[in-house]
Amino acid sequence: MNILEKDIQELTSRKSCFEPFENSSVLITGATGLLGSILAKSLIAYAQRNNADIKVYACCRSKEKYKRIFGGCQCSSLKPVFGDVSQLDISSLCIDWIVHGASITDSRTFIERPVETIETAVGGTQNLLRQCVGKELKGFVYLSSLEVYGAFKDFDGIKNVLESDGGYIDTMSVRASYSEGKRMAETLCASYAAEYGIPVKVARLCQTFGAGVEYGDSRVFAQFARAVIEKSDIVLRTKGETVRNYCYTTDAVRGILTVLSKGRAGEAYNIANSDATVSIADMASRVCALFLESGSHVVFDIAEDAGKLGYNPVVKMRLDSAKIEALGWKAEVSLDEMFRRLVEWMREIQKK
Repeated sequence: MNILEKDIQELTSRKSCFEPFENSSVLITGATGLLGSILAKSLIAYAQRNNADIKVYACCRSKEKYKRIFGGCQCSSLKPVFGDVSQLDISSLCIDWIVHGASITDSRTFIERPVETIETAVGGTQNLLRQCVGKELKGFVYLSSLEVYGAFKDFDGIKNVLESDGGYIDTMSVRASYSEGKRMAETLCASYAAEYGIPVKVARLCQTFGAGVEYGDSRVFAQFARAVIEKSDIVLRTKGETVRNYCYTTDAVRGILTVLSKGRAGEAYNIANSDATVSIADMASRVCALFLESGSHVVFDIAEDAGKLGYNPVVKMRLDSAKIEALGWKAEVSLDEMFRRLVEWMREIQKK
């Protein structure tokens, strides 16, 4: 049993997270993504483990990626639905719950294909919401991002960010295609909840990682993990001043299920580990210290224009999760343990 399978086994032992979804069907867009795939696998594993009736519609674009991620899941309750979320037709499906996670997530793509980034966020979300009008849904959760908060330029220090806070985003920067697209999608969710009574809520996720991350992932946590595995230095192209908090994959999945089943329609909930708040530079040093045997060191090779590489402007924030914690959720996996599990996972998949 690999580390991802252990994670899913531990996650599905928490019956209270999954009981609301028994005898129902769940549609997941972005089902081959990191969180979407773990969520789908966990629902199926829970159903098999407890002889529960849960049908999962796994929506994605690539049949090849679906086969790679779900090829080992021989289960009649897992139904693939292929297509772009902007044109996805779910009108004939009997659905009780929706988790909408389909999104472009690669920073370089935000720069190189900003129009497609916006269209996926806004067009895809509206396409789903339109088809939910008149349906008897039990719940719908949109997976948003900490990037909707922008930057708090006039705040000195690390800003503790509540769901009601809002910072500055330069709308004339193409990098804003992601954050502004997410903002508009959130407003669509609030609008459809108010006008049509759709029970849609928003989960604002911090950067989330753990077992299940692909080896070639371009985000900083994967770059750091690869460096210690390959025994090379961690090279930072910025000063690494951005501060934010992180969350482990299975903690995030528990958070998503909590918002889906217990959250209030038309409202947003931060999902983040307050104890895992760190700057990028300090996180790099921490990883090197955690895996001393790698011999890795932090090296600064500052880029002349980091914006062209897809990097966000410097932000210093900590998402406050008190609102979702009031629903009974709390992050459990520490930052060091996140990296131990991530490195173990990436070493496993590197061998294959």
